[in-house]
Amino acid sequence: MLELMSEWLKAVDDLVWGVPLIVLILVTGIILTARLRGLQFRKLRTAFWYMFKNEEEGHGEVSSFAALCTALSATIGTGNIVGVATAIVSGGAGALFWMWVAALFGMATKYAEGVLAIKYRVIGPQGHVLGGPFYYIENGMGKNFRWMGKVFAFFGAGVGLLGIGTFTQVNGITSAAGDFFDRNKEHVIKLFGHDYRVAVMITGAILTVCVALVVLGGIRRIARVSEIIVPFMAIFYVLACVVILMLHAAQIPAAFAEILSSAFGLRAAAGGALGSVLMAMQKGIARGIFSNEAGLGSAPIAAAAARTKEPARQGLVSMTGTFIDTIIVCTMTGLCIVLTGSHEAGLEGVAVTTRAFQMGLPLPEMVSSFLLMTCLIFFAFTTIIGWNYYGERCLEYLSGGNHGAVMTYRILYILAIFIGPFMTVEAVWTIADIFNALMALPNLIALLVLSGVVVRETKDYWAGQS
Repeated sequence: MLELMSEWLKAVDDLVWGVPLIVLILVTGIILTARLRGLQFRKLRTAFWYMFKNEEEGHGEVSSFAALCTALSATIGTGNIVGVATAIVSGGAGALFWMWVAALFGMATKYAEGVLAIKYRVIGPQGHVLGGPFYYIENGMGKNFRWMGKVFAFFGAGVGLLGIGTFTQVNGITSAAGDFFDRNKEHVIKLFGHDYRVAVMITGAILTVCVALVVLGGIRRIARVSEIIVPFMAIFYVLACVVILMLHAAQIPAAFAEILSSAFGLRAAAGGALGSVLMAMQKGIARGIFSNEAGLGSAPIAAAAARTKEPARQGLVSMTGTFIDTIIVCTMTGLCIVLTGSHEAGLEGVAVTTRAFQMGLPLPEMVSSFLLMTCLIFFAFTTIIGWNYYGERCLEYLSGGNHGAVMTYRILYILAIFIGPFMTVEAVWTIADIFNALMALPNLIALLVLSGVVVRETKDYWAGQS
């Protein structure tokens, strides 16, 4: 039964993440890049300046930096550590190249999402700021398209509850803890016909309690936690990767050569070159959007809460998230994996990145594993609490602000955290991929339809700055 379900999930995943969606994601980014005249490249320095220079005026519940950290808390997670490894193992080293391509064009997509989030946000009945794709679909495209906003909100709540927000993150945390504390599976408990490590179950229980304590505090508590954890852990993780790269600097050119040759199928046999390229593209772009969420429509939900009065300004701040997540953090992970060759060791998931750290750092294997496990736990924890906020806002839109529905979602979310360790790695990532695709579709359509609004807002803003 489980094998049949796994095959069915894989068939659905291959369908929704086929060539049409990959093309739609890239085309959306390319069109926005062209219409904005490469704004993500021309204004990147200004965007990073705005990231730290918060506005004092404007509506909102948190600062622009706090809103970015909330968005980053949901993006910098297992996708950066486990997802990159999964993509490289499945699609080859070339998957990293297609992650870069998706991210560079995705920065324009993320900018547009931030602009529209601020422009079309509303004040909810309880006084908090609400915004995101469902509001810019309904208020930007018109009431006749409200059904599309509801479709987005439905799958958005599903992504949080069944995909990015829970199972993938919990599975990454508990697997890392289990590998560290009980690699040989000496202490297990048999449940549902399977053996589960005690360390995995204890970690899952502790994680469930910690998540419950944070998510019950709403956006302000989530933002406060994210502002502390996200910058510290991102810097710590990148520094650890930089040490590996410095110690293996001689292998970096060969690593880049492998990435590029794999990306274009140059190492595949003549008959399999096209298939190799398509596989690298599919895995790279799928994991790229899973990691940085450009085009997915999640980040504008957090961006809408920013204390600002300028949509274009928040758009610039939002697009830095894609750069930080993929161009910096994912690249660090990918290079460490490729230059150490850990992706060719027959491992999967977090074990691939763990092996890269063990091979790359001049430390005992146990210490290297502990460092990576610590990073993974904090990254995944912030992703869990960030996606709870996204899911709640989606459900709030669906239910018309029904408080009982939101509280029910919180309880289900916490229960999903608790059962996360019992999900298999393959099923977890497949479910996440499917929900990502179904959530992205209405958002991408809205971005294309409203691209003219984004361009006008951008021109008006820079005209006012001159």
